[in-house]
Amino acid sequence: MSMGSENSWLLNPVLLKLVHQCRRLIQSEFGVRLHLTDDDLEQRLAEYAGKTRSPDLTRTWEKLAPQIPGLELAGPEREPEKTAENRPKRIYRGQVVE
Repeated sequence: MSMGSENSWLLNPVLLKLVHQCRRLIQSEFGVRLHLTDDDLEQRLAEYAGKTRSPDLTRTWEKLAPQIPGLELAGPEREPEKTAENRPKRIYRGQVVE
């Protein structure tokens, strides 16, 4: 895998530090190890940041996300209004909880 121009933002030391913090927090919370060479690193960081209960990961991701070029995020202003039919289901141990 090569680091092309799409990952050139990783060469910024400030952003790289934030990525490392996110990776460390994701590994400690979810047990998943993300690599800088992953083709979908940005999307996977966003995915785990959306699932987290850690305020540290949320805060770190909020600093990092706006600085990643080409990252499409569904932020609160772009998120569709939650109604009963499109509200995410709560899941506990793999079972839907009403």
